[in-house]
Amino acid sequence: MSRMLVTILAGLMLAGAALAQGAAPATHAGTKLSFPPTLGGATLQQSFVLPATGGGREPGNAWLYATPNKLQVGIYVYETGRRVPSSSDNPTVVSQFANELLSAEQSIKSNGMAGFERPAVPSACRYGTVSFRCIVFSASAPTGGGRLFSKLLVTGYHDYFVKIRVDWAQTDGRTVGDADQILQAIVPALLR
Repeated sequence: MSRMLVTILAGLMLAGAALAQGAAPATHAGTKLSFPPTLGGATLQQSFVLPATGGGREPGNAWLYATPNKLQVGIYVYETGRRVPSSSDNPTVVSQFANELLSAEQSIKSNGMAGFERPAVPSACRYGTVSFRCIVFSASAPTGGGRLFSKLLVTGYHDYFVKIRVDWAQTDGRTVGDADQILQAIVPALLR
C-alpha cells in the first residue's frame, strides 16, 4: 500500500485521535474484551484512550491492527452516557450506526476525498455468534490514488458500543471478501 494511502486510511480511522489520552488497556474493563498483540492474524499497531463522547461517562478506547495483506482494522469500544442493549437491531445501535456513518462521510470529505459511495440501506452481518449493523462505503483518494474502501460494523455488547472498521485500498487488489475473511477471524477471537 502506498505511503499516501496508509496516511489517508490512518487519518480516517483515527479521526479524533489528536485528543488521545494515552494507550488503551490490553483488556477493556467494562466489557472484559482482550486486545492481545496478535488478534485473528492481525498485528496490533497502536491503541488509544479517547475522550468521552456524546455525554459518555468514561473515555472510549481504540485498538488499531494491520494484516499482512494490507488491511487496516480499527476496533473501538465506547459508550455515550446511556445503556447500550446487546444486539445490532435495537434503536440505540441503529441511531449510533447512522451517526458513525455520517461522521465517516464528513471525515472523508474533510480529508480531500471525493466520490463518497455507499448503499442506500445498511445490512446485518454476522461473524461468529455476533450480529452487527454493517455497510461498505468507498471514496476516491486524492491525487488519483484509486478508491479507498471501508466496511463499518456496529453492535451493542455488554452495555457498550463495539465498532469495527476495516479499511483497504483498491490499488492493493483487496476486496470485501478479504475484509470478511479477516472479520471471520477477528470477531470470534475477540467476542467470545
